[in-house]
Amino acid sequence: ARWDGLTGRITFNKTDGLRKDFDLDIISLKEEGTEKAAGEVSKHLYKVWKKIGIWNSNSGLNMTDGNKDRSNNITDSLANRTLIVTTILEEPYVMYRKSDKPLYGNDRFEGYCLDLLKELSNILGFIYDVKLVPDGKYGAQNDKGEWNGMVKELIDHKADLAVAPLTITYVREKVIDFSKPFMTLGISILYRKPNGTNPGVFSFLNPLSPDIWMYVLLACLGVSCVLFVIARFTPYEWYNPHPCNPDSDVVENNFTLLNSFWFGVGALMQQGSELMPKALSTRIVGGIWWFFTLIIISSYTANLAAFLTVERMESPIDSADDLAKQTKIEYGAVRDGSTMTFFKKSKISTYEKMWAFMSSRQQTALVKNSDEGIQRVLTTDYALLMESTSIEYVTQRNCNLTQIGGLIDSKGYGVGTPIGSPYRDKITIAILQLQEEGKLHMMKEKWWRGNGCPEEDNKEASALGVENIGGIFIVLAAGLVLSVFVAIGEFIYKSRKNNDIEQVSHHFLRLGSFSLHYLS
Repeated sequence: ARWDGLTGRITFNKTDGLRKDFDLDIISLKEEGTEKAAGEVSKHLYKVWKKIGIWNSNSGLNMTDGNKDRSNNITDSLANRTLIVTTILEEPYVMYRKSDKPLYGNDRFEGYCLDLLKELSNILGFIYDVKLVPDGKYGAQNDKGEWNGMVKELIDHKADLAVAPLTITYVREKVIDFSKPFMTLGISILYRKPNGTNPGVFSFLNPLSPDIWMYVLLACLGVSCVLFVIARFTPYEWYNPHPCNPDSDVVENNFTLLNSFWFGVGALMQQGSELMPKALSTRIVGGIWWFFTLIIISSYTANLAAFLTVERMESPIDSADDLAKQTKIEYGAVRDGSTMTFFKKSKISTYEKMWAFMSSRQQTALVKNSDEGIQRVLTTDYALLMESTSIEYVTQRNCNLTQIGGLIDSKGYGVGTPIGSPYRDKITIAILQLQEEGKLHMMKEKWWRGNGCPEEDNKEASALGVENIGGIFIVLAAGLVLSVFVAIGEFIYKSRKNNDIEQVSHHFLRLGSFSLHYLS
């Protein structure tokens, strides 16, 4: 049966009575007009039905819309939609709000990501319900290819958005979609500040290294020997000790070996001596030595105050290379996080070596979350590899912690959506709008700004105590004791020498008496 109707010819199948040979227009409800901007009402937008394709029994489906129509499907709009948002507890991104009364729903949480959600909701008009990820993990893939954490929530469509410090990575991008990053960062090392070591009693020696002290001593000995040789060689250093007898053949030289050494020590101590070179050659030696001692003493004096008053802070590690070269300090990352995945997938030899160390000690090197890792850094000899933004937040609030070295890599945090989600592009545009308006920066300043560490900023030089310069008193006492022993030695030596002279004189006296007696 067939006849012409209002929409065209109508034909029915004789066997089953169903209609055949008909066309179907595919239409979609679209939004057209001016885009809704922040702070504007939605009266500029209106909804229309648009033909986007046709279907018939002969040629099948033929979509005519393509990419030419830029109007938005009303089903893709976020206005008045309730979205399930998965997240994870991580300071300062998501935290429990402190309150004296019980809180429910989204009011339980606060943090950077909650402020970001609020701004996105204001722009796009959606309603959100925040839920913590059940397993407390970001999302990583095991050996069987199975995912966990927030990534699994998106894959299973249990959540519409993942708003958290979720790193955009290659492996995650293959199973979920990400918006443009709302924060850029990198991996760095969190370690406790080294304990300050107060200067010791012999810290007055610290301004010059042990090598320099040894070289100065050798230089003093060398100059003394050279001065002794030159003074012996030049005729102008010899003089007549009896000026009243100009014909005397006896001459003397003041620069003996001991006197030459005393001249060098006196110049080094900036005290001088009664010995003064007369010849041009010896004066050249003396002048060069005086210039040398001037530079050494000036350098020593300039560094002395800093080495005596400033507390020395020496860290056993300065970079990731230092960590990789040692095994005494244990290090690791958050289990199943992007930082762990970075080291696991890295082909750089240093990072491969670090992952081999971490994987061999998974029970102790890898931690469940950042809080556990921070506690281990504070209480044990442990270094935590984590995102630089988290390190910045922690070090602003705990003056016992510090960041070691620079950034190992560069990456970003993005809002995660299920793959193919129509919401991703809208979220991206809203994030770019927040970035251009400076709101992302203001939110970061709000949650990252801490009290700082005033004890470092207001550090003043303290008075020197015995523990600073006590060593110089030890040197003084040792010198006095040494002088006493030398004096005793000189006394004994002189006594024996005088005794020998007296014995010789007595012998000659007896010999003379015997001779006179014999002659008489």
